[in-house]
Amino acid sequence: MATAVPVERDAVAQAFAGPTREVRLPGATLHRTPQTYDLLAAGVGPALAAASTATALTSAALAGTPYDLVVSTGIAGGFAPDAPLGSLVVADEITAADLGAETADGFLPVTELGFGAITHRPPPALVRQTATATGARTGTVLTVSTVTGTAARAAALRERHPRALAEAMEGFGVAEAAAAHGTPVLEIRAVSNAVGPRDRAAWRIGAALAALTTAFGKLTPVLESWTPHDR
Repeated sequence: MATAVPVERDAVAQAFAGPTREVRLPGATLHRTPQTYDLLAAGVGPALAAASTATALTSAALAGTPYDLVVSTGIAGGFAPDAPLGSLVVADEITAADLGAETADGFLPVTELGFGAITHRPPPALVRQTATATGARTGTVLTVSTVTGTAARAAALRERHPRALAEAMEGFGVAEAAAAHGTPVLEIRAVSNAVGPRDRAAWRIGAALAALTTAFGKLTPVLESWTPHDR
């Protein structure tokens, strides 16, 4: 399970009984739960998240214990009114929202320039099971390198991605690393603030972290019963 920062990782860890132990890797440190889930504070932004996740995936593969699933998680901005503060969002599409080029006619995604991909799709059955278990809303979670800070940009993102419920900074990077290893990915986010003008007084980070802990307490049976054959 890959978060951006340690406080998110620790919120997830609280859902599991018993203390975690550190497993040091070159360039990354895992926190392993007694249930053998590995938690990784992968770093902020898609590039560092991808690099750290790739390190964990490669180390596991070289040890002969490859992961069955990678989960990108943490807090996020929610698009009002569909994803209010404190709500949970599970991605059925993980999309890089600002990977491309600005032109006189508007934004062009990198795919229209003839390169790469901008979207990863988690296993539909797992998305449904996660939403049912946690009460999460289902939709697109955008990955951005620059957090939205204006109403105009929030509106532009929703116009380009009408199913978007949330934005964060790591999901696409984590998904890219997982895809390189042929490993399924899931993204689940707790909404701490509204996408748009930055009003820190209105942020509810503590409530979002608590929602994350609760979500993973409910999600554990789903993760334990799910197999890659359920894709």
